[in-house]
Amino acid sequence: MQVKTRHLTTFLEIARHGSVGKAAATLKVSQPAVTRTLRELEDELGCALVERDGRGIRLTSAGQEFRRHAGASLAALRKGVDAVRRVTADEAPPLRVGALPTVSARIMPTAVRSLLQSSDARLKIVTGENAVLLDQLTRGELDVVVGRLAAPERMIGLTFEHLYSEQVVFAVRRGHPLMEAATFDFAALRSYPVVMPTRSAIIRPFVDRLLVAHGLADLRARIESVSDSFGRSFLRETDAIWIISQGVVANEIAAGTLARLPIDTSETRGAVGITLRADREPWPILDHFARVLREVAVSQR
Repeated sequence: MQVKTRHLTTFLEIARHGSVGKAAATLKVSQPAVTRTLRELEDELGCALVERDGRGIRLTSAGQEFRRHAGASLAALRKGVDAVRRVTADEAPPLRVGALPTVSARIMPTAVRSLLQSSDARLKIVTGENAVLLDQLTRGELDVVVGRLAAPERMIGLTFEHLYSEQVVFAVRRGHPLMEAATFDFAALRSYPVVMPTRSAIIRPFVDRLLVAHGLADLRARIESVSDSFGRSFLRETDAIWIISQGVVANEIAAGTLARLPIDTSETRGAVGITLRADREPWPILDHFARVLREVAVSQR
């Protein structure tokens, strides 16, 4: 068959974005080039992989099945390239870890310190949104992702191991006017800037449902960002409210530099754990790292 790496890469980007235009922007090629590559792939396979869905596109049943195998194929190819480079360079590859910002702040420092005390492992840690990290895991660009449990359709070809559960909090600076009020009024959030997750963030649906339930679906003075460094800096300088996973600000809340508004966010609780490719080959350092993560998660519950 004449299926090439560029066909697989292009198809996976189209599947990830649900848009030919966004796939073209990511790949840094023209939109006609992406369309042409997709058509070549469909002609080679003899079936349609995508279909129109409103303003975007979605995968057909054949496309959904091919996505799983395309991701595994790219992962296997990258593994082979890495193996050749290791033989040439005579050195062990780094363990490539994807972690949500909340994980990077909460358990990753302790886990990495423990791992380095008991091994000479080399690590590469990438922080980003859950969906982006899972795509990189599927394509073989990461070896493990420590983050939230994704939707069932996104877990095809992947496995998940629960470590702990976490919920969203509304954080503010120490001495914020809302913390000084005699009684808390949820509607008072309208008077302050709100920093919230982007639409592609995995916790965004939980946040949206909570705001709708309290009649605040139309917040205007809001900033969408997944940058924890921006959130911390902005809260220090303003009276903004930061809607963020609890683990990201747990240390600041414990130290008293940030405070948590008295809002019940238990309905935003979700599972955080270890996601791996189902077809992964045994790797002692990865198994060791998983054991360390389990121990650290238990100790911090």
